[in-house]
Amino acid sequence: MNVGYTQEEVDLLREECEELGQNFVIVDDEPEEEADYVQFQFIGKHEGKEVIYDAVLSTLSMHHSSKLYEEAEKKVMKIHKDFVPFELRDENTAVNEEAELLMEEFIQEMEDEEAVKVAEFVEIDYDFEFGIGIDAALNVDEITVEVIEKFISDFNNGTLKLDKTLYSFKDGFED
Repeated sequence: MNVGYTQEEVDLLREECEELGQNFVIVDDEPEEEADYVQFQFIGKHEGKEVIYDAVLSTLSMHHSSKLYEEAEKKVMKIHKDFVPFELRDENTAVNEEAELLMEEFIQEMEDEEAVKVAEFVEIDYDFEFGIGIDAALNVDEITVEVIEKFISDFNNGTLKLDKTLYSFKDGFED
């Protein structure tokens, strides 16, 4: 059973939000001054009932960087069969320096060619482990309290308008 749908959990989140004086609660850490992404929970409706939404909201630039990285990993894995993608590595994984340099070259090349383009999006995951999951990216410079509050308000009111323009960013990649 998904407890993010239970009235008890919704009430607990509502109390926590009231204590903080805002309509959401940050998951894990407090956001940095200039956050590229923030995970937070808020209360919304689904099929007429209140539920908890667990959202990750990122800047479009951050989303672009992630897509560049994913595409570069795919290219490197075709050349270096022993290459282990970053998310599958642990402290014992041997790092192939040649493959890492190739990754950087591919990223730079794709950035220069504007080969990867992204648009604002919202993906909703109804099979999430706690409540309903949301993965979203907006074309903003940083994810602030104001950006989060507006996102929640627009999402809950059905007035969220996404910019479908395709964007490419330069020098957005960071190690």
